[in-house]
Amino acid sequence: MLKIIEKAEKTHNLSKEEIIEILKIDDYNKELFEAADRVRKAYVGDEVHLRGLIEFSNICKQNCLYCGLRRENKNIERYRLEPDTIIEFAKKAREIGYRTLVLQSGEDDYYNLERMKYIIREIKKLDVAITLSIGEKTIEEYGEYKDAGADRYLLRIETTDKANYEKLDPGMSFDNRIKCIKQLRELGYEVGTGCLIGLPNQTIESLADDIMFFKEIDADMIGVGPFIPNGDTPLKDEKGGTFELALKVMAITRLLLPDSNIPATTAMETLNKQGRIIALQSGANVAMPNVTEGEYRKKYMLYPGKICINDTPAHCRGCITGKITSIGRHVSDHYGSRRKSK
Repeated sequence: MLKIIEKAEKTHNLSKEEIIEILKIDDYNKELFEAADRVRKAYVGDEVHLRGLIEFSNICKQNCLYCGLRRENKNIERYRLEPDTIIEFAKKAREIGYRTLVLQSGEDDYYNLERMKYIIREIKKLDVAITLSIGEKTIEEYGEYKDAGADRYLLRIETTDKANYEKLDPGMSFDNRIKCIKQLRELGYEVGTGCLIGLPNQTIESLADDIMFFKEIDADMIGVGPFIPNGDTPLKDEKGGTFELALKVMAITRLLLPDSNIPATTAMETLNKQGRIIALQSGANVAMPNVTEGEYRKKYMLYPGKICINDTPAHCRGCITGKITSIGRHVSDHYGSRRKSK
């Protein structure tokens, strides 16, 4: 096992069988996390990139079984922010130091092409990098967003098991998801994806496939987090994912994609009070504090127990900055683009 971890650290390549072996055996987790941290330090350094997250609509036309925003959830109070409110939140986030903003929502058709282009153009004037996380669109729309100033696009695969994907995401096409990710790459975006750990019917083998997929597409950003069952979804009685397995998938991902940007996800901190700090010490180099203001933070309820829903954006920034400095790291003052190693 130590030889496999050493191989990953030195070559950044593993076979599917080797990934499965690491995932199945927990006796060498400490060595795995330490190796991932060394690779993180060697390739992306000690700075941590903060991405300010604006959750601007919890209305979604999709009906994914695991998601609290799903179309058929009648127990959620819906909202959507007007374009000028989104821009105002962005201005305030810029004032407290954010250099990257992530615009995230359910798949809400109210935000047509013209509205999105207006939002992107206005926010781009603030001298920030813009990441969009708004779901599946046409290649023409992706191109227009890019022309308006969007830099990055986050489109999580959640699972690369096609049958399980289409069971968990009824009405959606796995092949179209892959097509969208490839189109984003063709258009010159920094492309982000990711997976949920602990989904129903998920196997260690399919998790290994997820990691191999990240490597295959050379993902620029990879978000890995535990599946946390939501009481307002059909999967409310499922077991969910564990912090330790999510951390292992994240660490292996760092070993295989040494210069990618990997966030310490908030879902990890929902399961472990020190979750983001532990993740930052196990390969992660990004944190995504919420800069949405007021009551909306509580309403964007993907999963229960979400952290920081009663905090202000300024408090969240101060809190995560304190955690980062407490482990000898520092907050980056750059846009935080992926810097590919030679």
